[in-house]
Amino acid sequence: MENDEKQLLHLVFGGELEDLSGVSFRDLEDLDIVGIFPNYETAHAAWRAKAQKTVDNAHMRYFIVHMHKLLSPEDDA
Repeated sequence: MENDEKQLLHLVFGGELEDLSGVSFRDLEDLDIVGIFPNYETAHAAWRAKAQKTVDNAHMRYFIVHMHKLLSPEDDA
């Protein structure tokens, strides 16, 4: 990486939930992996776009996973 900025990777994914009170998916093979993004801002933009496209499906949910926290938990600030 050319600049000194640290990569803060974020995963955006979603799927249909079995029940709105939990986080169990109806079909794990049908998860929508939106992508991995270099920072929270771009991940949030992708999350928002996918969430808005699926607003008519109450069971569809998208999530942002802070991968950088999983990869380097000791660096969590």
